[in-house]
Amino acid sequence: MRLFIAEKPSLGRAIADVLPKPHSRGDGFIRCGNGDVVSWCIGHLLEQAEPEAYNPVFKQWRLEHLPIIPDQWQLKPKSKTRKQLTALRKLVKEATCIVHAGDPDREGQLLVDQVIDFLGVKGAKRESVQRCLINDLNPAAVKRSLDTLRSNKEFIPLATSALARSRADWLYGINMTRAYTLQGRKVGYEGLLSVGRVQTPILGMVVERDRAIEEFVSKPFYEVLAHLTTLTGEPTAFTAKWLPSEACEPYMDEDGRVLSKKLAQNVIARITGENGVVEKVDKKAKAQAAPLPYNLSSLQIDAAKRFGFAAQKVLDICQNLYEKHKLITYPRSDSRYLPADHWHQANDVLQAISANVAELVQSVSGANSKLKSKAWNDAKVDAHHAIIPTAKKVSFSSITSEEQKVYSLIARQYVCQFYPKWEYSDTVIHLKIAGGQFVSKARLTHKQGWKVLFERKGGEPNPKDDDEFPSLTLPDLHVGQSVACRQGELLEKQTQPPKYFTDASLLAAMTGIARYVTDPDIKKILKDTDGLGTEATRAGIIELLFKRNFLVRKGKQIHSTPAARGLVAALPSSATTPDMTAQWELVLNAISIREAQYTTFMKPLVASLQTLIAESQRNLPIGLKGVAAKPKAFKRRRKVKAKSV
Repeated sequence: MRLFIAEKPSLGRAIADVLPKPHSRGDGFIRCGNGDVVSWCIGHLLEQAEPEAYNPVFKQWRLEHLPIIPDQWQLKPKSKTRKQLTALRKLVKEATCIVHAGDPDREGQLLVDQVIDFLGVKGAKRESVQRCLINDLNPAAVKRSLDTLRSNKEFIPLATSALARSRADWLYGINMTRAYTLQGRKVGYEGLLSVGRVQTPILGMVVERDRAIEEFVSKPFYEVLAHLTTLTGEPTAFTAKWLPSEACEPYMDEDGRVLSKKLAQNVIARITGENGVVEKVDKKAKAQAAPLPYNLSSLQIDAAKRFGFAAQKVLDICQNLYEKHKLITYPRSDSRYLPADHWHQANDVLQAISANVAELVQSVSGANSKLKSKAWNDAKVDAHHAIIPTAKKVSFSSITSEEQKVYSLIARQYVCQFYPKWEYSDTVIHLKIAGGQFVSKARLTHKQGWKVLFERKGGEPNPKDDDEFPSLTLPDLHVGQSVACRQGELLEKQTQPPKYFTDASLLAAMTGIARYVTDPDIKKILKDTDGLGTEATRAGIIELLFKRNFLVRKGKQIHSTPAARGLVAALPSSATTPDMTAQWELVLNAISIREAQYTTFMKPLVASLQTLIAESQRNLPIGLKGVAAKPKAFKRRRKVKAKSV
């Protein structure tokens, strides 16, 4: 008997639907006509044991217990899903062959592998476990996946990497959370001070941004524009911006902005009514391919910008579109590329989009399914691919308005893969007027290509022109040509504080965390990895910070609370910056591609815990004195595992 173990019941049902009938349903499984059986986990059936499972004295939070480091790691069945684990135990014994059908990602790989190990599968049966990677729950796609099973042994490094990450997060989160919570009690703070490898650097970013805004002092600065015409009577007037010289540096700030109004006024007096000369003309023809299909983070960012949806909301909507409606492919993907053979299904997917979304009918009719964008690239696709629509057609009224909005975003991003490049030219003109340097820039679109999709009704978020190159028409100038400055104009502006984080900008910061790092080595690591957190965890981590009273929403803005500020002030910088995560991800990624070992990662972490705990005791978190906590949240937390990411 061949046993399929899916990660969720919805995936199990999708697998059973393409296996021979008749089907008979049991308690937690489906038996198929050819003898195959499909069963499933219900998410995580197992969880890391709490500290008291290793020693009962750990139930009490005491400094002398720290650091807590298990000699032999333990998993325990989750009480709510114990019945399903019992069903799987019986089926595993009956099976002659097991097919691992967890979600096609690191977490999905570990989740089912741990169940197989926990149920004692050994020997030849363990060696022969196969892996089924399913990204699309529609029958044709599921059947293709069943026809291309791989050996589960190929994915041992992926599972090992996930296991190392899971255990490291437990060690770091349990010990640091207990250490700082105990310190908080000393100053009267009775809440939980959770510390995690990912959540705390995120918190650090928000606290730092809030402080920068509060401490910001606006100051005026000045720009000068020259309003110009040619001397040959061409009707096109244009403007050029003054570029201050090195001699002006004493009157400028560190960002190159002129702070002296008198200096700017002097430039205006000198250039008004004077002639200038063109010193350089740089015109470059350019072309830009369509934006790639979405991964989860890029979709969450666009949905937050367009609709104000929180990251978790977008993920929940996507899960419904994937599992319930089967309208999109696997949503927890970190990839923005597609397998080459997917291109042959383009017509079916495009027709489904046209049938499903009335506002995209015109866009689909203008698509050229013979085009093959850079999205189709086998070299950049592993276990899962970009989020795209499936070939399923449905009455749009049968899904919620929020589901319609998210599906339409995904669909439009797919359709634009079948449009030609956006073709344009950028022109930069350098001029000298009365001894001063000026520059004029413009962008001219020659062929809209894929951009036409984002200019039609409902096409936001709209990829905008670069602010540096406005869509203006410049006269056809050449080097040495004279121009007349009819008028100089003074622009008085105010420096602006940073903007508060929103769901969209916080997600963008997590995925592009390298921008917030100054160390060049750390910056490179973060550019080469996926940033802070994973596609599957980012939304949950942000929501966790809200639940723990570290973040609050004010409209679309995200603010840190006094509890967050007090905690961040007490922590070492290594805990509130992404540097440590960068180092972790470097080794974890190396494990997943067989370039490092589990012990290479775990030994240094275990060795550092004693130092981290000692450091936590050096200073009292005085910033938490007088800060109110949420006692109910604290009590509830004490009853659950203290794993912290």
